Amino acid sequence: MPSVPLRTAAPTGPVARAGAAHEGRIVQGGRVKAYRPLPLPERAAAIRAGLAAYRRGDYFLAHELLEPAWLGSSDLVERDLLSGLIKLAAAYVHAARGNPVGVLKNLRGARERLERGAAAAGEAIPVDVDALVAAVDLRIRRLEAAAERGRRPPRLALRAPRLRRLAAGARR
Repeated sequence: MPSVPLRTAAPTGPVARAGAAHEGRIVQGGRVKAYRPLPLPERAAAIRAGLAAYRRGDYFLAHELLEPAWLGSSDLVERDLLSGLIKLAAAYVHAARGNPVGVLKNLRGARERLERGAAAAGEAIPVDVDALVAAVDLRIRRLEAAAERGRRPPRLALRAPRLRRLAAGARR
């Protein structure tokens, strides 16, 4: 995917109404984040490509492909959902590297963002967030239990959850 040049523009939607936008930046979770407006067709293409990479098991590529969509959205809820999917992909990059601590840390961050961003799931981001959060919760519990007992994490905890598609026309 070609890189997207930094374009500064006033965001629309809840960010603009809240007065939280800055030129080239957006305030999210009390922190200033990069904002590089990306037209909807390009954002949708990045999301499709990122979800496809995740489903193929290419978690590093999924992270890289979803990032421009996240940076390109001014919708804070959509940004949370995309950020959650990016964190989820990052968790399984850590799993491939044999780093269960990194998996757990990223799963916790992913879960929090997925929950906040669930309302953005729909036609543009067709992920069953409720099922995904339940799968992440199971993995977090198993990783925490293994760590408490000083044992190796079970294989399920290190296996990425499937991204289930929302039914056509469904929204959370």
